[in-house]
Amino acid sequence: MIRLKTASQLEKMRKSCRIAAEARLLAGEMIRPGLKLIELDRAIRSYITSQGAVPSFLNYGGFPASACLSVNEVVIHGIPDERELREGDIISVDVGANIDGYHGDCADTFAVGSISSEAQRLIDVTRKSFFDSLEFVKPGLRIGDIGSAVQSTAEAAGFSVVREYIGHGIGEHLHEEPDVPNYGKPGRGPRLYEGMTIAIEPMVCQFSPAVKVLDDKWTVVTVDHGLAAHYENTVAITSAGAEILTKV
Repeated sequence: MIRLKTASQLEKMRKSCRIAAEARLLAGEMIRPGLKLIELDRAIRSYITSQGAVPSFLNYGGFPASACLSVNEVVIHGIPDERELREGDIISVDVGANIDGYHGDCADTFAVGSISSEAQRLIDVTRKSFFDSLEFVKPGLRIGDIGSAVQSTAEAAGFSVVREYIGHGIGEHLHEEPDVPNYGKPGRGPRLYEGMTIAIEPMVCQFSPAVKVLDDKWTVVTVDHGLAAHYENTVAITSAGAEILTKV
């Protein structure tokens, strides 16, 4: 069941989304060669809890950390450990915050020092695919319009989009209906209504979209070891179109 949010519920979501977005911003400011993933995760958790919120991902389905930190060929769900970031890496930081019973969810991919032009192009195209999709986030259009826009932007640049993992509705639960794929056909899928809140999160691969899950049952990597980038915001559908809730 798709849950439409009231004005008061949206206000609560703006609060959780602001905290998540600020944690994402903090992470971006910290990223540098030599930083340990576990140190970055601790800083994200500390910030979220300092705001009176709870990290949405911590212990979610057994996930052992507060943020998903995914480096290079890791698409999503990377588990923070003692690994140190190296010059030339790219890292996706996916964070969520829960306060007053509502979740905010967002992600971005950052450069570690100086990176290759191709890695930067992948990051840029992934972000662009998200913003291109916002044109289709308005009442009366459909989920397929969003996915088609993401897919078209990514594939026009020579990249591919992951099929197995997708965006989602969000609110009182971290994952709600509807599913929000990063691919699709215009005019297909559930219709968009004012009051819907969804997480749109392009996951774009440098080469093939084929992925696999590692033995830890969480970490998702590209099969061909190509780079992957991830960008996400929680978005509300209003009478005027899209409102990005995870925006500082």
